[in-house]
Amino acid sequence: MKAARKVFERDGYLDARLADITKEARCASGSFYTYFANKEEVLAAVLLEAQEDMLHPGMGRVEGTDDPYAVLEASNRAYLKAYRRNAKLMGLLEQVAQVEPEFREFRSRRSDAFIRRNARGIADLQARGVADREVDPMMASRALSSMVSAMAYSAFVLGDRQEEGTPVDFEELVSTVTRLWANALRFPGHR
Repeated sequence: MKAARKVFERDGYLDARLADITKEARCASGSFYTYFANKEEVLAAVLLEAQEDMLHPGMGRVEGTDDPYAVLEASNRAYLKAYRRNAKLMGLLEQVAQVEPEFREFRSRRSDAFIRRNARGIADLQARGVADREVDPMMASRALSSMVSAMAYSAFVLGDRQEEGTPVDFEELVSTVTRLWANALRFPGHR
């Protein structure tokens, strides 16, 4: 899987060859077929591993009594760091999802997992009186999660620059998406 990831990140999906993956892994092609039927299967496995890294980026345990803004900021920071670590694969997923229905479905399931997790968090904040109770948690999560994902894609995959031509500042990105989340949910005292 490490060899496949390296080859996919280096060559892209269309130009990656099984021969390159087995050469990188220093194994025979027969060994590859012991674990995977084809290039699509190994890419799916590599993407699943990246998804796990991004869904569970190693954030410490968050207590219900912690400052919600600080928790939100820590969550956004952990997600954006994980996205940055996996940026080449996220770009690859976007490309392959446009031409391969099974990867389009994978992308949809991946997105849904983040949206549902964030919706549960929003509902919890609403129950605690921290977030606007009038917004639908699922719809708010879909909008806010999409914003963060699009910003991450723009900064880490496309390499978009700020007006001065400098790369997007990571801390400014974390601060901006966190403030927008908090403002959209009407966190008290964080406007």
